[in-house]
Parts: sequence; C-alpha cells; structure tokens
Amino acid sequence: MEDKKPDLNGFSFLVADENAYSLSEIKDGLSFFGARVFTANGYEEAAGVLAHQHVNIVIASILLVDDKFVAMISDYKSLYGDSLFFLLLEDDQASVEPTELSVRSVIDDYIKKPIEFDRFARMAEGRIERPGGVENTSLTVVRPLIKKVKPYFLFRSPAMQRALTNITQIAASNETVLVTGETGSGKEIIARAIHALSKRADGPFVPINCGAIPDSLVEAELFGHEKGAFTGAVRARKGRFESADKGTLFLDEIGDMPLNLQVRLLRVLEEKQVFRVGGDMPIPIDVRVVTATRVDLEKAVEDKLFREDLYYRVNVLRLNLPPLCKRKEDIALLAVHFLERAFAEMGRIPPYPELSMETIYILEQYPWKGNVRELRNTMTRVATLLPERAKRIFPFHILPQLNDRRQTDLKTRDAGQKSEGVYIPIGSRLDEVEELLIEETLKQTNGNRTKAAGLLGISLRTLRRKLNKGEAS
Repeated sequence: MEDKKPDLNGFSFLVADENAYSLSEIKDGLSFFGARVFTANGYEEAAGVLAHQHVNIVIASILLVDDKFVAMISDYKSLYGDSLFFLLLEDDQASVEPTELSVRSVIDDYIKKPIEFDRFARMAEGRIERPGGVENTSLTVVRPLIKKVKPYFLFRSPAMQRALTNITQIAASNETVLVTGETGSGKEIIARAIHALSKRADGPFVPINCGAIPDSLVEAELFGHEKGAFTGAVRARKGRFESADKGTLFLDEIGDMPLNLQVRLLRVLEEKQVFRVGGDMPIPIDVRVVTATRVDLEKAVEDKLFREDLYYRVNVLRLNLPPLCKRKEDIALLAVHFLERAFAEMGRIPPYPELSMETIYILEQYPWKGNVRELRNTMTRVATLLPERAKRIFPFHILPQLNDRRQTDLKTRDAGQKSEGVYIPIGSRLDEVEELLIEETLKQTNGNRTKAAGLLGISLRTLRRKLNKGEAS
C-alpha cells in the first residue's frame, strides 16, 4: 500500500533565494502538494511579503541571511510564535555551523539543496500540524506487548513487532531460547526482557560472554571449582550455573564456546546438574538458559565448529533481531531516549535540547553498522559535546560524530538518479572536460542549476562561477 501524498493545502511558505532557477523549482515543488508559495529574491521583497501575508514557514538561502534579515525573522516570529524559519544550504554546507549567534537563535531547522520535496512536504506537514515537532517523536506506547516490555527496550517499528510477536509465550516457557542478531542489536536486552516477563523474574539474571573469557577460564566460570582444583584456587567457588539457580543464565556469543566445553554444556542442559572443576559430586540446578550469537550456527555446525547436538538443544525457541537499518521507525525514538539518558547522567536540567527534523532524517539514513550500541554511543558523544545553551540539535552537531566512511555511503545514497554517460576522448584538455560535463549535466536537469550542482557535487555558487568564466572566455 502506497503512502498517502502529503497535504499542504491551507499552508503558506515564503521562499527567499537570489537564484531564479532555485526559486522556481522550490515554488513548483511545494505547490504540487497544495501549498501557497510566495517568493523573494532579496531582503526587500521578503520584508514586503511578511508585512502583508501570514506564512507558516520561511525558507531562506544562507547567501541572503545577514543581520538585517535575521532581525526581520526575529520580529516576525515574535508576532507569530508558531511560524518556522528554515535555513537553505548548498549541498556542501550541511555540516557547517553558522558562526553568527543571531542566526542560530532564529533557526528552526536546516534543509539542503537539492530539496527532496516529498520528504520535505511530509516534514513541513508534521511541523505545522504539531508545533514543536520532535517532542512527538518520543513515542506514547499503547500496544499491550510494547507497553509490557517498555522498561527493557523501546520500539515502534513493524520489523521489531514481528520479531517479538511471541515473546510473552516464549518467556512463559521454561525451554532454552536462542537469540540471533548482529553485534549491538540488543540481544542481551531481549534476554533480560524474557527473564523479567517469566515466572523466574524474582530469581537472578546471570550473564556471561563466552567469547570474552579466555578458553582456560571458561569452564571454571561456568561450572565453578573446588578448592585446590588448580593453581590459584585457594577456595571453592560457585560457577555461573549455580549462581543462576531459580533464575536465568544468559550465554552470550555461544558460538565462540570451545568445542571441548560444548560437550559439558550439553550434558548440563540434559541432566540439569553440574560438576565443579576438581569435584566429583553432582550439584543439582534449576536454571533457564537463554543463549545468543552473532554467527550463523547452522554454518558453524557444517564447518565442524559447533556441535550439532548442542545446536538443536539450544535452538528450541528462537528470536531473530533485525539490524537497526531495518527498523528505521525506531531510530528517532531510541536517539531521543539515549540523549535524555545522557543529559540526565550529566546532571543537565530539563527541558532537554530537541532533535531537529533534518537531524532525524540524517540519523535515519545513516547505516548504523554497529546497530543500537553505535547509536547509543553517538548520542552520548553528542550530549557530552553539545554547547550548554543549545536548545536544538542540528545536523552540524551530529555529522562530526558519525563515521566518515559511512557518511560517504550516506551521501552516495542521497545523490539522486543516475545520469547518462559522457564520452571523453583521451587527450582532452581538463577545462574542456569540465565544460562538457557541466553542459551535459545541465541538459540532464533541463537547465536546473540547483540540481546540476547537486549531481556534480559542487555548490551552486561554484557552478555559477564556472559558467560565468566560460561565458567570459
């Protein structure tokens, strides 16, 4: 089912830009969704519009915004508190913070050329209908399942709802559970939720990462040891199985467990008793085991790295967590949650700074290879480095905290449709190649310089300079 087309009927915009092509493009793009659009190519025209018209959103090119323009916007917003001011940036300026404090004080958000009109119309529709915007991204949980597990993890995406459809039934069982998913996707949090929703909730939850402990120590960690069992064993010690009695033992990264220990683990799961290292008396246990892995255990079985009998023993019930890039609806929700948690830990007094809608868009387009853990760490860095007086978090606050290589991937995905190729003979002069490429790109965009500049990866100002240079010669 297709998404409903954004509806901007009844809303009005003022677009100020010195570039006639850009003005025409933006006016046509917004008018397509029913908006009333006024245009201005400078301060005087913009002031004339605002003196006689009420507009919901003012969009102005950064090239036009000086102290006089800022004062006009500030005065207008004091009259109409629900009006918004968006600063329009060239594509290569998205990560640049305006240096003037007066400019930062009136900006509600940033958008960059070339504008994706469907996305922008949806953003504008939400901002106008729901003043304040991002407060509404902190989800009010209403579905019973989500409400029940909310203390342990947050989500609203269909992908997570599908993945966790049976979590209450799984939690009610006493069978072993295998949780699969990429690193950082929240497998331990799911295990804690299973424990908390189970009949064992009053018992202990004991986690152990099988891949983080040296092979020589894993056996003693899991099963415990008797006094004198090995050098340094000065007293008897319970293992994790005994510590988890009447509760849940979480074996994280079980795929990294040494083969020789897999045999002992299988026996414990079958017999429900353990032998400590150096001991000869069985110790009965009452433990529910939840396991997790980032690796493909079926392939590990084929490669003789994981025992087939143990695989079938731990894979009785299964939950597979989607990566964060497959649950984009959760990104803003989680980002707000991690920010608020970081601000609270820092002792910052509410209300906390909000994420701008353009910032949310950037976060939703980012690949998040490290999943929820990477998002949490990024938001913690943003909260730590954010200026104390900042009331909103803009792209220039976020972009420096993102992985440079992945930012390149993000820009590649946003580059737009592919254009046709251009034949360039060997031996062509560089200035001739540049002129030819600009000419063909303008043909591809039907003369739209803003789009052409975006496809060429240069600013509109740079494109104009090159065109003027060509005409002068």
